[in-house]
Amino acid sequence: MRDTTPNTLRRSLLALVLAAGGALPLHASAADAELLNVSYDVARELYKEVNPAFIASYKQQTGQTLTIKQSHGGSSKQARAVADGLEASVVTMNQANDIDLLVDRGLVAKDWAKKFPNNATPYYSTMVFLVRKGNPKQVRDWADLARPGVASIIPNPKTSGNGRYTYLAAWGAVIKKGGTEAQARDLVGKIFKNVPILDGGGRAATTTFTQRQIGDVLVTFENEVSMVRQEFGNDFEVIYPSSSILAESPVAVVDKVVDRLKVRQPATAYLNFLYSPAGQEIGAKHFMRVRSESVMKKYAANYKPVSLFTVDEVFGGWTAAQKRHFNDGGEFDKIYQAK
Repeated sequence: MRDTTPNTLRRSLLALVLAAGGALPLHASAADAELLNVSYDVARELYKEVNPAFIASYKQQTGQTLTIKQSHGGSSKQARAVADGLEASVVTMNQANDIDLLVDRGLVAKDWAKKFPNNATPYYSTMVFLVRKGNPKQVRDWADLARPGVASIIPNPKTSGNGRYTYLAAWGAVIKKGGTEAQARDLVGKIFKNVPILDGGGRAATTTFTQRQIGDVLVTFENEVSMVRQEFGNDFEVIYPSSSILAESPVAVVDKVVDRLKVRQPATAYLNFLYSPAGQEIGAKHFMRVRSESVMKKYAANYKPVSLFTVDEVFGGWTAAQKRHFNDGGEFDKIYQAK
């Protein structure tokens, strides 16, 4: 009796196709794959648009159908979740320190920042102020956040990259103006004494300010402020301080996960897509400052010039900043415990 088991039948069909000089359709030979992008709190809308655009592009190029899932939260909290076992294919964070944590756990390559252009940061932003219409407390610069009666909404620097950048931006602004470390510590201490609620992440802080109507000023990423203005219209105004910090959004493949799940190729292609003309265009539409000069020029009206300084320039890099300011017992703990 002729053998017609499924495996034999498939082999027979393949032999017939190849004998006829044909080839299997690409979609028949490409298995579907799933990626998980673990990202920071206020990047939800950005990747909600990036994902379908990349899926369509990848399908056209390879014939493979991808599924991309998202996980969002405070940047440092997300990094710890990956370190503790959340199976991220890629991480798209808002500070290098959170990816370095995954390097220490053996999940990400030590040279991750060299794997993609611009130190693996396709986008960047900065910290600005969102105030209520008319700016009733006349907030103009970092020193105004330290005035009595000015309630600032800032997320927890221990769990949120948003909060950490805000802390460093205020501290660094003093140093850049020629102030001392003691003066910087005094300013930051007064600012955090004015914080009524220390939310766990940037989006929670946005909700506290916009929907719960708590506080006089929200300090957050420029791209988050622009989203709020789009949603709430003329209820709020954006204030740019005299100087602020360069807030880069680094990305990395989680090597240990992609190799085990055999999704390195689509995971790498996903992060490369962020640098493509389409990916840069989507970033700019979401008010990220992008690396493409032509795209930045096209969306120039979205960005007000501001004097930016870097974590490396003022704090000696993220490792040094983390150790001094945000580790247990560091400057932030001392400041906040004295509140």
